[in-house]
Amino acid sequence: MKKSDIEILEKQGCVSDDWSLVTVKEGTDLSRIRNVYFSGSVSIGANTEIVNVPGGISNIRIGDNVRIVNVAKIENAPNATCGVGIDIAVLDETGTRPVKIYPGISAQIATMAARLPEYAEGRLFPLITRHILDLPDMIEIGNDTEILNSGPLTDIRIWPGVKIDGASRLHNGSIINNTDKDRCLTFVGPGVDAENFIIEDAVVTGGCILRNTYVGQGCVLDKGFTSHDSLFFANCSMENGEACSVLAGPFTVSMHKSSLLIGCHTGFMNAGSGTNMSNHMYKMGPVHWGVLERGVKTSSNSYIMHGSRIGAYSLVMGEHKNHPDSSDLPFSYLFGDPSGYTVVVPGAMLKSYGLKRDEEKWPKRDRRLNTGIRLHDRITYKTLNPYTVNMILDAMNVSEKLLSLSADSDGYIGYKGMKIKKSSMEKGLKLYELALCKYLQSLQEKGISDNAKSSGKLSRRWVDLSGQIIAESNFNEVINAGSIKEMEKALDKAAHDYDINEQLWMADRLKDSIDSNAISAMRATEFDALVEKDRTNSLTQIAKENEMLSFL
Repeated sequence: MKKSDIEILEKQGCVSDDWSLVTVKEGTDLSRIRNVYFSGSVSIGANTEIVNVPGGISNIRIGDNVRIVNVAKIENAPNATCGVGIDIAVLDETGTRPVKIYPGISAQIATMAARLPEYAEGRLFPLITRHILDLPDMIEIGNDTEILNSGPLTDIRIWPGVKIDGASRLHNGSIINNTDKDRCLTFVGPGVDAENFIIEDAVVTGGCILRNTYVGQGCVLDKGFTSHDSLFFANCSMENGEACSVLAGPFTVSMHKSSLLIGCHTGFMNAGSGTNMSNHMYKMGPVHWGVLERGVKTSSNSYIMHGSRIGAYSLVMGEHKNHPDSSDLPFSYLFGDPSGYTVVVPGAMLKSYGLKRDEEKWPKRDRRLNTGIRLHDRITYKTLNPYTVNMILDAMNVSEKLLSLSADSDGYIGYKGMKIKKSSMEKGLKLYELALCKYLQSLQEKGISDNAKSSGKLSRRWVDLSGQIIAESNFNEVINAGSIKEMEKALDKAAHDYDINEQLWMADRLKDSIDSNAISAMRATEFDALVEKDRTNSLTQIAKENEMLSFL
């Protein structure tokens, strides 16, 4: 830097320990750099404004068209990792199932790390470490960023186009925008205090506190939400409450005060106000964790003691203290009785119009769309799919076996920490059969050709990888891949193969389940009628309530 430039900056309140380590791109308007203390190596891009940084700027490369105004301090240690590669202790809070985070991590890779710890330790983590080493070097503060009215930023890397306004403190993290500046999804707002984190194509604002947290594409965290050792993937909405060691798959929603999600894996979940969980029974520490399969909803003031596993698309009400496992009975109502036991009404959710509404609304609420970004998380939206229909088939087998047993004096049959009325099980079995017919009819309507089917592979088992329903044959290709990029390509291939592999699975798995196509179509119509009846009843009830509340 020329002596005359240094004199201009010093007259404007700028100070440096060593001006020879400070570089400013030629042609930059020096009048826009005022009241800044520089230390270490600092480079400043063209058309950049830096005003009022009393704590100093240290060891930073700053891009073009950047605005930094009223910031306490911006400082990076020479070897700062900026949150990349840190371990997030999801599920088991003691850290036996860590997930290493990095820019672009998908819900699918994270789920494999957390749910397959031996595979992660032996194979996946070395691939992630190599992947991180191969990431391109990034400028610490990218072009077209704005950092305004904020507390100290230390060991932080900011991608181009990001806006930070009013953050309280940011330490050891990366704030990533994968779009162009005009369509940027990423914003860090007032009062945010974050440490050991990555925020990617997401909004974190309203006084949120993050520790050891990844916030993924399309997510919004707001209104004082608190998180530690948690991962949030596509389109999660979290407000007011708290998450501890949560692996939150796509569209997990918790927006009410006094709600605690702890030590659990979720997806398409909606947490009612006051939802509470526990993972600590004062014997071995907080080692317990649970799974809420896709689509679980909890009512106000519900409680779940982990370890528990709640079946897909179930509604949880009341307190559940006996570690229920309802994974064999999806689409159910789960009531907690006064003693904490779980009373199950099998299949009751299947006739709910809400399921159809959810299936239609989630794709429309995908904030990632029309932004031009590569979508990290793959999502299968269909409620009835090979994974959930396999559960339905298991539920039918379980129901038939339990119906052959004698009930207790209260009319209940016990199963996996739960109680079920025989009459409820009989009704549930019919609903499962109707749903199976509906699913079969929907596949027949797709009409995939035999030539297309010949390119697929038959898989009898399917997996839900945090939103992506994937056939076992595809899953094996993913876990045997030799790099993170190859794994992501295999996951893309699995999404591409889904329809064909689903048809092959249906032909094999359901060939003896339905009497004939005619019966299947008739019973599918019966299923549709039940759903429509629920919709009509709901609208009628709403109309009565509106009439009751009217003042004219």
